[in-house]
Amino acid sequence: MRVTRREFIAAAALPLAASPKGSRPRRRRKDCFFGIHFDLHPRLTDEALGRDVTPEMVEKFLDRVRPDFVQYDYKGHVGVIGYPSKVSASAPIVKDSLRIWREATARRGIPLYIHFSGLLDEQAVKDHPEWARVGPDGERSERETSPFSPYVDKRMIPQLKEAIRNYEIDGAWVDGECWAAHPDYGEKAARAFEAETGIYPPPKEPEEPGWQEWLEFGRRRFRAYLKRYLDAIHAFRPGFEITSNWMYTTLVPERPELPIDFISGDYLGNAPISQARLEGRYLSSVGKTWDLMAWGFQSARSNPVGPVHKSAVQLMQEAAVVLAQGGGFQIYYPPTRAGYVDDRHIGVMARVARFCRSRQALCHKSETVPVIGVLFSGHSLYRTAGKLFGGWGEHEHPVRGMVDALVDAALPVDVIPDWKLEEVIRDYPMIVVPDWPEIGETVQAALRDYARGGGTLLLAGAENGRAFAGELQVRLAGEPEETDAFLPGREVFADMSGVWQAVEPLGAHVLARRHPTYDGTRDAAVAATAAPLGEGTIAAIYGPAGAVYAETHAPEVRNVLAGIVRSLYEPPVRLDAPPAVEVVWRRQAGVDVLHLLNAAGMQVAANYSVIDFVPPLRNIGVRLRVDRPPARATWEPGGRPAKGEWKDGWWRTRLDRLDIHQMLVWEA
Repeated sequence: MRVTRREFIAAAALPLAASPKGSRPRRRRKDCFFGIHFDLHPRLTDEALGRDVTPEMVEKFLDRVRPDFVQYDYKGHVGVIGYPSKVSASAPIVKDSLRIWREATARRGIPLYIHFSGLLDEQAVKDHPEWARVGPDGERSERETSPFSPYVDKRMIPQLKEAIRNYEIDGAWVDGECWAAHPDYGEKAARAFEAETGIYPPPKEPEEPGWQEWLEFGRRRFRAYLKRYLDAIHAFRPGFEITSNWMYTTLVPERPELPIDFISGDYLGNAPISQARLEGRYLSSVGKTWDLMAWGFQSARSNPVGPVHKSAVQLMQEAAVVLAQGGGFQIYYPPTRAGYVDDRHIGVMARVARFCRSRQALCHKSETVPVIGVLFSGHSLYRTAGKLFGGWGEHEHPVRGMVDALVDAALPVDVIPDWKLEEVIRDYPMIVVPDWPEIGETVQAALRDYARGGGTLLLAGAENGRAFAGELQVRLAGEPEETDAFLPGREVFADMSGVWQAVEPLGAHVLARRHPTYDGTRDAAVAATAAPLGEGTIAAIYGPAGAVYAETHAPEVRNVLAGIVRSLYEPPVRLDAPPAVEVVWRRQAGVDVLHLLNAAGMQVAANYSVIDFVPPLRNIGVRLRVDRPPARATWEPGGRPAKGEWKDGWWRTRLDRLDIHQMLVWEA
């Protein structure tokens, strides 16, 4: 289907929210697609805050970039307000930047949100040491407030109310939250835990009694803290839109129950496309308005030098991964300490904005066409990672590696949160369970029923192999153990060394074997099997498939995994393309949209912090198993006809050139 210019314009003409007096109506967050985020984390030592902010600079930015929303700094982790405040300490202010941004955005009908640090507040802890979280060593944190303290009522809520009253802002993006939360060993928390469990003092190690209860106690208190300020601010200003950064994402893999108005998270560091792949797929399954924020630069966290700004090309490559999953996209840029936004950065943002806008009508709020679902186990993370919330580090490697491997093999993949599994599992012809150590009995039961009912189930990992040994028709041979494992690949061996479960097939069919050295002629052991289960199929890889790929991204590991998947299930889309092509199948307004994304040259390492060239890929073959040939098919953006051939139930077409992102759009 050709998407006309008029249709693109109509898609952007979305309903607008009521606005404060004297300004144009502004969109609600659910209708926002592209935004820009600025934060500075003001300090008491600042000497030039706002000095270089002018209406002309702000208006030039807004008119060139044309964002759906802007997020600007109010309070960072330092805890110092960046604008004149009567509630708590303000940084030295030369000029009130937020006022200038508010007036300019209001005139153009652009929502303005503030960046606001919540749980992390160094100034609050300095002013009130008794508000600090206490660590297991008895030391008070220098920056993290305690959710058991009055901080939320006596400082945080008054600060937010002051910003709303003074600047008529539209919402808040609250930072320094779940990822900064840790168990509080203060006396108030310890006694509250004792009242619930009878355990005192609270445990400090996983081996101590009550450890899991202690972690869940901390999670409940964090949720109560969130609900406290969400309810207070919604009551104070109905219609105000607020979120807690990374809440209800992979960092907090729970069913959304608290009244956050949208889901958002900022991803950074090396290999950002890998991060965006997982996060975008997870968020597209949650069922709430969402966006992801790319850092517009690599920081000192990612390389030893400091800020290295990304090119427009790199940000487009990252944006495409998010847009293909149906979400919104925003970019974080820090202005100078004086608030100046350079024309060069404005130019980059404008180029990325145009790239996104040309795809908005076919991307934003699209829905998946279920093909392969990969299980995200919040249960496993909560039970085994020893933290309240993420980031999870290596504990997340099983799913990150599995998603990367399947995506690199040009397989259409969704990520399914375990809390949603039973609601959608029957929609997927194939479910893949990464090498999670503890997925829980409820999920195990749902997976067994799924396979018995006709689904194709592939498990990975020693623990999952043990849990399903009966259904897999294998006999366990001893306990899982650290093992050298080399699986013959297409060209060389796939090194998948790690913890493996030895098994002996009973009725199972062997799919792959492993060897203790790179000698494929001797000492073979079973690596993967498959067996019928009811009306369906159950299969397993008895070692660390996802985790190994996350650590190495070795091509032969990808080839082995892809070969096992395809031996069990033939997906309805096949590509003749290099492994740099990612495929995503979505549906938008009744038409099918097949996204092809070019990840060639993606940034992965600190000493190659930024890329500025994505090599184009040419002559990509696409095969679709569909009921009948498309009545009409085009390549978008651009509306170029997609010529194809129908044969043996497959429709075949070719894309001459893939730069960063193209969409094959067709109507049945």
